[in-house]
Amino acid sequence: MAGGQHLHSIELGAAHAGWRLDRALADALPTLSRERLKALVRSGALEGETGALLDPATKVRGGERFTLTVPEPTALHNEAQDIPLRIVFEDEHLLVVDKPAGLVVHPAAGNFDGTLVNALLHHCGGSLSGIGGVARPGIVHRIDKDTSGLLVVAKTDPAHEGLARQFADHSIERRYLAIVNGVPTLSQGTVDAPLARSSTNRKKIAIVSAGKGKRAVTHWTRVTPLRQAALVECRLETGRTHQIRVHMASISHALLGDPVYGGNAKAHRSLLQELGFERQALHAARIGFIHPVTKGRLSFDSALPSDMQQLFIRLGI
Repeated sequence: MAGGQHLHSIELGAAHAGWRLDRALADALPTLSRERLKALVRSGALEGETGALLDPATKVRGGERFTLTVPEPTALHNEAQDIPLRIVFEDEHLLVVDKPAGLVVHPAAGNFDGTLVNALLHHCGGSLSGIGGVARPGIVHRIDKDTSGLLVVAKTDPAHEGLARQFADHSIERRYLAIVNGVPTLSQGTVDAPLARSSTNRKKIAIVSAGKGKRAVTHWTRVTPLRQAALVECRLETGRTHQIRVHMASISHALLGDPVYGGNAKAHRSLLQELGFERQALHAARIGFIHPVTKGRLSFDSALPSDMQQLFIRLGI
């Protein structure tokens, strides 16, 4: 780092030939988003052998070398808030949180406070990774507001970089428990279907034809057959927005309670209303990874939260 800036030396190999520059850079630097890299390129932060490159759509030849100057993260105007957190693990590099359903991970329109980030700012007192371009407290991945369960958070930039690389190469172990509509005939299966933002409803994710979305793979196992429902375990090979919700709905086993992808099946509507169950029945039950600094293997498990336990019990009667 020099003068409050981070310098990255990048060499793009033959495998990147023909790619857009921003896409190739995102592949080489998984800790920076493609949108962030586009903005950096347009600002003149990328130097090649013949000077600055300003067009993120430039086609890569393969074999080029670049230097990328990344400014220090700008201050994020979020308030530290004393929101209770269930910390499963913590050291000086990272922490693992068991997030309750209903807690938004990151501030956004409509949710500028009361989020996990606000809670982390209070808990960690500012010692969090800001590698995302602003001081975004260590958020390496997210789970939906109404999904409960385990989330790993980086406290330092080296931890953020190491975790981001594991997410990028799909080596992070993530297992979810879901209660779905109907009992799958097979004991296990795989849904391999690319996902993209729906062209008709921008708040939804949809399965699209090959080449038009991001590769998405979900491996599922039937754990316990229930009354016109089942508890299933879903293992993510990739981690796309709403992946499990869309994939399970695509095989006619939508998550119970899912307000977006058809989880309010008639057979269960009265029970969901009786229990006041108003979220998708999805819980991030396990996360496992290599500690990015100590290199030790870590794995954490979280039991079903009480609302899903109650739903499970009633469906088992």
